[in-house]
Amino acid sequence: MKNEQMLPTHITFKSKKAIKNGEVIRTALFARFKVTEVETEFKEKYYFIFYKNNLIYGDLLEHIEEGTFIEKAMEEGIVLERNHPFISVLNQASPLTIPAKNKLFLMLQRNYSLLEIPCITAALDSFFSKGQLGQTIEKIFFHFRRNGSFLKAFQSIRILSELSPSLVTVGDILNTREFSSYANFYSTSPISAIDQKDPLYTEFYCFAKRKHPDHHKMLETLLKNQERYADWLLVWMEDKKHLTPESARSNTDLALHYIPVENWILALSEANINPYQGVQQSLGFIEDLISDGQLEKAAIYLFPFIEDLPAEYNKILNELRKHLDAQFVASHLDEFLLLLEQIDQEDDPMQTEQRILQLIAKLMEGHDVSAVSDKLKPISEKFPNSLAIRKINKMAAILEDPDRMMELGQYYAEFSQYDQAIECFFWEMELKPTDPNPVWQLCKMYQHKGLVQEASAYQQIYTQLRSNGETG
Repeated sequence: MKNEQMLPTHITFKSKKAIKNGEVIRTALFARFKVTEVETEFKEKYYFIFYKNNLIYGDLLEHIEEGTFIEKAMEEGIVLERNHPFISVLNQASPLTIPAKNKLFLMLQRNYSLLEIPCITAALDSFFSKGQLGQTIEKIFFHFRRNGSFLKAFQSIRILSELSPSLVTVGDILNTREFSSYANFYSTSPISAIDQKDPLYTEFYCFAKRKHPDHHKMLETLLKNQERYADWLLVWMEDKKHLTPESARSNTDLALHYIPVENWILALSEANINPYQGVQQSLGFIEDLISDGQLEKAAIYLFPFIEDLPAEYNKILNELRKHLDAQFVASHLDEFLLLLEQIDQEDDPMQTEQRILQLIAKLMEGHDVSAVSDKLKPISEKFPNSLAIRKINKMAAILEDPDRMMELGQYYAEFSQYDQAIECFFWEMELKPTDPNPVWQLCKMYQHKGLVQEASAYQQIYTQLRSNGETG
């Protein structure tokens, strides 16, 4: 099921004293980072960098440059497009204020550890020159080294090899003799051992290797220990191999802490998991739609899984069968036929016939009689005594018979297809110019269409033909 049901997510932000509004186009989750692309009403594209859900910086960009962190996040992160059910979770409604560019690095020093600042700085390479960013990173590196904290000095640079190695001469620094023991530890130790000394690196490493089962499991533990459950749900949903009905049920309560039931249904549907098997909250949501009169919306949600719904949905399916608008049924006929197969034939044949008549009228607005007859074959098997379907089949049988245009026109008239009926009666009038009956039918058809002058003209012709017949 497509996620057209989702409303756009909008963001209000303050940029250089101007208040702007925009729609979230996509958001990428990349370990502790989040990158959001926003388009304003003037088609301007702003990009925002968040770290641990806090806005770091954002600005207008004409394009994403190759090799930047934003490009890396959009290509290697978990990307949510504008209609993703979780997009609103990653983009809260609170207005944003973009920090002043000349005060940004002071703000980073006040709010983040010295080991985090190089990592955050590396993510800003779309907004600042490499010289500015490199200067900040190297200042922290040399601060640690001067104080004899060689491990922290190494760690402050090591993380950049995963994010933006072009900012500093990472290779040269990491390969010097004074750091060789640390480099050897990182290259030979299991990630569990590295985690004891460098949890920041561990998270980025496991995120990058998240498709590997061991690293996926470790990332799960790490995110849950930090109570970053929304991030974990996105990692879980990305891993198609582990998306099972059982895991969906086990994660439902967690998911509903962040998003409404509707979003969860859409998310599971997008992952090809039946959201109605074992997820009791889904039944309540569909029942609420029915109670609110939103039958078409309920049907659209159910259609992708119509052949695999639990028995408790039968009452809902009967409600949809009885009350869905004929126009909607005509435009979703294949899905509606599957719905009919799931439930018993209803008891009231008069109501059934009335709904079939309404459906036929809608189908005939966009299809010829032969096509309508073909589309109704599955319904005729379900309702073999339908008089309306029999008439359609009869129409299809005599469609090319010039001697039965009068009969065909009368059938068209019964289904309120007055233009087609007029063609048939006109044909009959041409074949039998002295017969008043097709003329009288033409008069009636124009009356039904509200064309008074045309109806009056054929009334006069009809009267003249009757008079001629009586005096002849």
